[in-house]
Amino acid sequence: MKINDVILQTITKVVVFIILTFGVELFFAGHNSPGGGFIGGLVLSSAFVLLFLVHDIETVQQGIPVDFKKVAATGVLFAVGTGVFAVLFGSAFLTQTFLTVNLPVYGETELATVLLFELGVALTVVGTVVTIILSISEDV
Repeated sequence: MKINDVILQTITKVVVFIILTFGVELFFAGHNSPGGGFIGGLVLSSAFVLLFLVHDIETVQQGIPVDFKKVAATGVLFAVGTGVFAVLFGSAFLTQTFLTVNLPVYGETELATVLLFELGVALTVVGTVVTIILSISEDV
């Protein structure tokens, strides 16, 4: 018999939104202040783990039809790709570069290749953590 957890499921929707928002903020703050791809990825993956705890795995996988092993592999490709991209242009592996652009709303903004590296780290962490949690839950 399944217990009806309407209050828990309703509160989880709000909490997951807050966790995802905070994780994205940590991700974008990473190359200028504490945060970045690793801690942002951990926070983002905690939102998915919370969803898996409150709802059953099949329900969450129907709502989010993502293979998290592929997410982790894509993250590794992004992270290694930024290093290889630098080598192709004659720089050392993982040498980062940036470009300053003037955006209409934000004004002068720095776009750096470190953002792509951090994206790769975040995707790798999210994919790995959720895959580990899912594989542990299969054993129970």
